[in-house]
Amino acid sequence: MKAVHFGAGNIGRGFVGLLLNEGGYEVVFSDVADALVDAINAADSYTVHEAGPGGTDHVVTGFRAVNSRTDPAELAEEVASADVVTTAVGPTVLRFVAPSIVAGLALRAPDAAPLQIMACENAIGATDLLRNEIATAAGPDAETLLSRAVFANTAVDRIVPGQPEGAGVDVTVEPYFEWAIEAPPFGDNLPHIPGAHFVDELGPYIERKLFTVNTGHAATAYFGARAGIERISDALADADIAARVSAALEETSAVLVAEHGLDPDDLAQYRATILDRFRNPSLVDTVQRVGRQPLRKISRHERFVGPAAMAAERGLSTEALVAAVLAALEFDEPSDEQSVELQQLLKSEDPHAFTARATGLDPEHPLFAQIREAVATRQQQLATS
Repeated sequence: MKAVHFGAGNIGRGFVGLLLNEGGYEVVFSDVADALVDAINAADSYTVHEAGPGGTDHVVTGFRAVNSRTDPAELAEEVASADVVTTAVGPTVLRFVAPSIVAGLALRAPDAAPLQIMACENAIGATDLLRNEIATAAGPDAETLLSRAVFANTAVDRIVPGQPEGAGVDVTVEPYFEWAIEAPPFGDNLPHIPGAHFVDELGPYIERKLFTVNTGHAATAYFGARAGIERISDALADADIAARVSAALEETSAVLVAEHGLDPDDLAQYRATILDRFRNPSLVDTVQRVGRQPLRKISRHERFVGPAAMAAERGLSTEALVAAVLAALEFDEPSDEQSVELQQLLKSEDPHAFTARATGLDPEHPLFAQIREAVATRQQQLATS
């Protein structure tokens, strides 16, 4: 069996690629970074280190890498003969991945088993997005090529911090992981991925993860940055920050109960588990890394505005989530392109225009005025600084 995984970075090697390898797949990594592709191909094995309580080391063999930028024909051949294709590149990069998959599907034997495609991204419906990008790239051949594949949405969760200098292709991760995959698209032919669990309905799993793990992680980063704290674990050691993050997650849990009927006690335990993961001192993670791309993280269906909008529509509390948005607006990190753009937009647009642009909320939405007030507060800070 063979899997092609787009994105040979830390998530790709330390999570998705690892589990595919443990499932018996030969893993072909695809990436555009010349040095990374060369390093992977020069290695006979790499080690995934699980840092923290219960962690162990996993030695990975049976892999190689293809440079999708310099060797597109080779990559197309790999996709054509693969059983599984996965991605971990970021939702905005899927449109650049799609043409390579189209090229592979065009070479795939029409009578071959359908290629099993899963986008493992921090986004709701990422595989649906990838399918749409593939259809667009395929043009008039879309119907034929799409019939050679099946597409399943997934929810993935594993913290992979910035890696220490000199680690090579080894990866340090946390012991905890979750990979939920919708089962119906596969029929009776489920991919063999140890540790993944297949579910009939993925929506509750995606939103539980996005609105708890991603919301909590980003909130910790933004409140930590505001306090001048560098490490995520140190930020949560601050009682005020821990209380603010907990309050935000209590609001997202209320949304999950209202939307999906999830059990409040189960969610309380899930929140506690998530916060304990963030406190893991063995994971050296920074607020700068976790907080990067703030404009994306305050957009309409992301980790703050997404659940806050759902809460506002139901008359539920949004105070703590809006406070987290304000902290995100204060994230001023010169090394992050989106952070720089965020601060420039805050200086050049009025609160109404910025709120509409950045959040995608309709001005009539019940959350709009609260976010606009947070924007105005941040702009007042900038005006007096």
